[in-house]
Amino acid sequence: MDAKSNPHAGPAPLDAPAKRPWWILHFLGPMPAVSERNVQVLGAVAFALLFEEYDLAMLTAALPQIAASLQMAETDFGLYLGIIRLGALPAFALIPFADRIGRRRIFLATLVGTGLATVLTAFTVEAWQFVACQMATRTFFVSGSAVAFVMVAEEFPADHRGWGIGILGALGATGHGLAMLLFSQIDLLPYGWRALYAFGVIPLLLLPWFRRRLPETERFKRHADAQEGDSGSNYSMAPLLGLARDHPARTLGIVLATFLSSVGLVAAFQFTGYFIQTVHGWSPTQYALMVGIGGALGIIGSVAGGRLADRFGRRRVGMTLLGSVPFWVAVFYNGPSWVLPIAWVGFLFGSSGGRVILRALSTELFPTSQRASASGMFAIFDALGGSVGLLILYFGSVAAGDFVELTTLLALTVLLSACVVLFFPETGRRELESISE
Repeated sequence: MDAKSNPHAGPAPLDAPAKRPWWILHFLGPMPAVSERNVQVLGAVAFALLFEEYDLAMLTAALPQIAASLQMAETDFGLYLGIIRLGALPAFALIPFADRIGRRRIFLATLVGTGLATVLTAFTVEAWQFVACQMATRTFFVSGSAVAFVMVAEEFPADHRGWGIGILGALGATGHGLAMLLFSQIDLLPYGWRALYAFGVIPLLLLPWFRRRLPETERFKRHADAQEGDSGSNYSMAPLLGLARDHPARTLGIVLATFLSSVGLVAAFQFTGYFIQTVHGWSPTQYALMVGIGGALGIIGSVAGGRLADRFGRRRVGMTLLGSVPFWVAVFYNGPSWVLPIAWVGFLFGSSGGRVILRALSTELFPTSQRASASGMFAIFDALGGSVGLLILYFGSVAAGDFVELTTLLALTVLLSACVVLFFPETGRRELESISE
């Protein structure tokens, strides 16, 4: 039986390794021997995620300006941001379609939805209008991100799957760099923060290019061909329900590790822009420089996490990276101004690298028929954890400035997540089919 007729076969054999493309910068480390198709899929998906990450970064960076324009009180930030995070819940209904009609179709649909919701955000005039548009953005972003990591996991060979997932996270995070570049000019742009959200139209204009460049994954095509008599056109919650029924321990582990890490990470990350600009008095340009330069160093953690996980295993590397986060959060929110860039790099290195491990595990531990749903489960509980963390800040904040102490304490939940990672089976350097058996 050849690879095309075998739904359990791995990626096609590598004929000749691809040349290093210009967009995988050399500071991200050496590129392993992967195929031209691997590079094409990685490039198209990462470019799309760049625009989606841009929107998330803007909410963090421009929060002071948005709050002033829409008359949001600081003590209400946790409520507004927590509700925005709950916009990920409708993704629970959208993501299972990727296990029925294909990864590519759903990913392109979420790209359109994210772009439209981002543009609409620019025209909001009240706080709750802003929240509604950002909730819609979150729905499509979470769905698209979940499918993106599945596509890379399914296309890359076992020895380099961690690297591929890590590079995807790092390249997607360059959207934060683009956001900071534009945010540094917020005082010069017409309409201020609204102009920044108007840039969401770009992925809509590039949709024909994405349609040409992004193929369906070979694993899904073989899986679909093997479903005799099933057109795949009917929606089904079976993949989602089957996760808990067929793999209860793994499902519970992913839920706990994801939820606990997000409670602490989102609370810490969401207020960085507001904290630096209001408590330490930094200008938008100074904040953008710190995030851009420090972030470029910090996102190496995403690539390093994936590469180290391929070499030393997911569990040990995940435990180390996630376990370092509470320390860096404490330094960032309680130290002097000069230590902020150092703590920022450490925080990003640990959090981005740790999340790469969780992302990898959520796609590797389950079979092809449930893989998109499993990745969606990660995205959903990531959003729920973030919402819970932000709502804890809302209900726990009595006066302005209370979020500093609460954020430091909430970061300890990331350490609990690190402990959960130790209980997963090791997936490094194993084909996906052998892991899910």
